[in-house]
This record gives sequence, structure tokens and C-alpha cells, in this order.
Amino acid sequence: MALSPAPARAGSPPVADKILSALDRFLHIEALSGIVLLIATAVALIWANSPAVHSYHEFLETQVALSIGAFSVSESVHFLINDGLMTIFFLVVGLEIRREIHEGALATMRLAALPLAAAFGGVMVPALIYVAINTDPALRVGWAVPTATDIAFAVGVLALLGKSVPPNLRILLLALAVIDDIAAVIVIALFYSEGVRGSGLLIAALGIVLVTLFQRAGIRSAFAYVLPGAVVWIGALYSGVHPTLAGVVLGLMTPVQLLRNREQARTDVARAFDELGARLSANDTKHLPGTLRLMRDVQRELLPPVTRVQLALHPWVAFGIMPLFALANAGVSFSDLDVSSAAAQSVAGGIVAALVLGKILGIFSGSWLLVRTGLGELPAGVNWRGITLVGCLGGIGFTMAIFVAGLAFGDPQLLGAAKLGVLVASGLAGVIALCLGPWLLRTRAAASDPAAA
Repeated sequence: MALSPAPARAGSPPVADKILSALDRFLHIEALSGIVLLIATAVALIWANSPAVHSYHEFLETQVALSIGAFSVSESVHFLINDGLMTIFFLVVGLEIRREIHEGALATMRLAALPLAAAFGGVMVPALIYVAINTDPALRVGWAVPTATDIAFAVGVLALLGKSVPPNLRILLLALAVIDDIAAVIVIALFYSEGVRGSGLLIAALGIVLVTLFQRAGIRSAFAYVLPGAVVWIGALYSGVHPTLAGVVLGLMTPVQLLRNREQARTDVARAFDELGARLSANDTKHLPGTLRLMRDVQRELLPPVTRVQLALHPWVAFGIMPLFALANAGVSFSDLDVSSAAAQSVAGGIVAALVLGKILGIFSGSWLLVRTGLGELPAGVNWRGITLVGCLGGIGFTMAIFVAGLAFGDPQLLGAAKLGVLVASGLAGVIALCLGPWLLRTRAAASDPAAA
């Protein structure tokens, strides 16, 4: 894997430029999102362990009803967040996977080899550690909980380490997190979905056909796809497949090519600017709003749909949906949690060991084996200490780990223990990364600069 260490260098490969550009967009949002997630988690924990704990559960169980004539449906706030809003989270995941495969860090095997190997090790080793600790079948179902990495928290912690972090190390972390998401989606579909019902799949297939027909008809408005997207979601819900996976399907179906000729789009932009200049010169304020709308429309056409939709949804997911998910799911009540039971201790301890130790061992060993066998190489500017730092950050599971825990455990005590394990492990992994990070990065700088010795 040979990536350009900086976007400004002459001769930088176009693919590397695209990856670094995508990375810049993510870093601004994800780093701040990690802070918002942390605040939401703290609020949930304080609320769930305060005298007002009953209001916390009442809020989550509040029924929200929708009635249209004789048709009526009612679901809890907790369901709407976990199964409804999180579909948009998975849609953004699908969009990111689609874009990375097309033009990003997963576009070629040369680029994807190292993050694939690291992610494979980072999934398998934590799962094996958890299963080794939890041999009881009732506890073993949580094997996938410690396999995911929370990109928002991980990037947030990495951002705290400052500008000494090599650009390619950030790219590696981002690519690894994307592959982790792919693995989580596959795991949820194969192991945490109910028995599949054909009638639901037919409904979902109808929604997919509608999306395809809309795309073939040249419909560009994202709002037009809400209805067929809802059909896919309902079909997934009724089929027994977790409905949030509908978001991934829709994301993967989003076009990655411009909907019009690039040269034509550039011509339209130039025409819109000329028209704007003419309006301003003539002080024509009456028609100025129309010209500005034209410019926005033309500007939108310069971005492929996958990028445009992702840019539009990402801030809402990062600052709205993910904090809401944390608020609804991180509220572990310590007074109700029986950590004295052997089962609860085994689940929590297994998750902590798998995330904190398993991620470091898995990511490092997967990367080492790839390089050792000659099937890949470390990217420019990244050494084994950098890989160790990525392994530390990989132990921050949080969002996806808590999501999978909710699917794996039906017993409230085991679910509470799993959530506690995720919170403790993610906190420990973050602290370890912050403590070791400056030393690892400083050692890297000293090793690469003979004058520093």
C-alpha cells in the first residue's frame, strides 16, 4: 500500500488526492461529533442514575402514533431511534462504502490490502477472545459486540494528538473503520436477523425496483426517493432482516457518476456566474433570488449524487442521530445492574478484554502478516508504532458495539453488562491512545530525523 503522504506534493496520485480530500471533509465533522457523542453519553448516564430515572425510561417508551384514515401505527421513541433514525446512519455508511470503493481508500487492491488485513485481524481476534472467555451459548451470542470501531470517537481522539499524526495514518484509520462497518453490516444480516420471510423481501424488492426506475428516469431530487426508500425499509422490517440494513442497500445503490456531462455542467456554472454579475451590475434585486437558486442548482450538478447526499446527511447524522442514539442506549443504571453475577462479569469482562487487547493484537498482527508475506506494505510515513496507535483507537467501539449488543442480548441484565463493558472498554482505549500517542508519534519523528538523535 503506497499512498501519497501529503496532498500538496508534486506528482501526487489522483486517487490519493481524492482520498485526502474525503478525509478532510470527515475530520472536521467526525472530530466534533466525538465531543457531542461524549456529552450525550454523559447525559444518558447521569439521567439513568439520577432520582429522575423514571422520566428517562418514560421518555424512551413514549408512544408516537401516525394515523391516516383507518390506518394507524404506534411505536416507542426507542424503536424510532434504533430502527428508524439509525437507518439514516446506515445510509451514510452505505454511501461512504460506495464512494470509497469507487474512488477512495478501497478503490484498488493496492490501496485496500493493508486496511483489509488490519480490519480482518481487528474483527477475528476480538471475537475469538470474547468467545474464549464466554463459552456459555447464552453469553457467546455477543461475540460480534467487540468487533466494531466507532469512527467518530476514534477520529476525535486522533485529532487531540495534533498535527504530528501522519496523513496516511488518518487514511488508514478511516479505511479500517469503513471496512469494520462493512463487516458489521454482514454480521447483522447473517447472525442477528430473524428468520427471513419471503413476503417482506418481495416488498423490499419492489422498493429497490422503484429506486432503479427513478434513477433511469433521471429523477435527481433526493426527496423523491423517500417513498421507495420507505418501501425498502418496511420490506426489511417485515422480512425479519434488521430494517436499518435498508439504509445500506440504498446507499450502495446511489450513483457515483455525475448525472450530466461535466463540461456541460461547467458551461452552466459559467453562465450562472455571468448572469449573477449582470444582475448585480444592473442592481436587479427583483430577479437576483432566481439567479442565486440557479447557481445552487448548477453547483449541485457538479457533485455526483453519492457525494451530494453524503455531504447533506452527514452533519445531521453526526450531530443529531448519533447523539440521540447515545442518549437512548448509553443510559446504564448502575443500581439495576447486577455485576455480582458471573454471567454479567463474564460478558462485561469479555468485551473489555476483546476491545482493549483484541483490537491492538488483531490490527497489528493482521498488518504484520500482510507485510511479512509480501502481499502489501506500510504506507509512506507510517511505521509499526503508528499501526499500534491505530490498534489502540480501534478499541473504541461505542455506537456500533452498543447497537449490536442490543441485537445480541434480550436479557436486560446481560444487555446492561454488555453496554457497561463497551463504555469501559471505549474509555480505556481512548485513554491508552491519548497516553501512548504522543510517545509513539514522537518516537516516529525522532526515528525519521537523523538530526534529532
